[in-house]
Amino acid sequence: MSRKIIAVDGPAASGKGTLARRLAAHFDYAYLDTGALYRAVALCVLCQGQDPADTKAAVAAARNLDMAKLDEPDFAAALRTAQTGLAASIVAAEPDVRAAILLAQRQFGETPPDGKQGAILDGRDIGTIVCPDADAKLFITARAQVRAERRWKELVAQDESLSLAHVLADIEARDARDAGRATAPMKQAEDAHLLDTSDLSIEEAFAAALALVTG
Repeated sequence: MSRKIIAVDGPAASGKGTLARRLAAHFDYAYLDTGALYRAVALCVLCQGQDPADTKAAVAAARNLDMAKLDEPDFAAALRTAQTGLAASIVAAEPDVRAAILLAQRQFGETPPDGKQGAILDGRDIGTIVCPDADAKLFITARAQVRAERRWKELVAQDESLSLAHVLADIEARDARDAGRATAPMKQAEDAHLLDTSDLSIEEAFAAALALVTG
């Protein structure tokens, strides 16, 4: 039986994760936050006291990644910190790290867990590299200032000293790094639907995404 794959791409804090999860629940599909895989690699490197820019350390962490750790509460919480996010964009720019993670992502899409009839993957290069033959593709975006405000509201609960300006600078740096990397840069697939969530509520964005996927 053919499995359906929906690719959801876009920059940090665009709302792609929220929309991908909502779509997965709506269709009863399996969901994979591929960014969490790179965050996990980055966190493993940091926990070992190594530099995310150390190619050898990052590749070793990617090749030995235990996906079960993603379900551990403490590990999952550490994945969402600003430090891990910044480190993740550094390790994700390494071609050998991406190669190590690529196979696991494709297997998830082709053989969704728990007998699901479809899979939704969100990331930066799902529609272009990971699942270029996906049945539907979305590229979710929003203005940098809006995305920074969203991320700042998430992170300030953990660190009250964190400034919006700092988060905006990080967002802009990540955008440049993700779009400019030589291997699998973040970009909209030619056959992907573009959805700007800057001025949409979550419900409005979900309705628009659902219409694009089913339309």
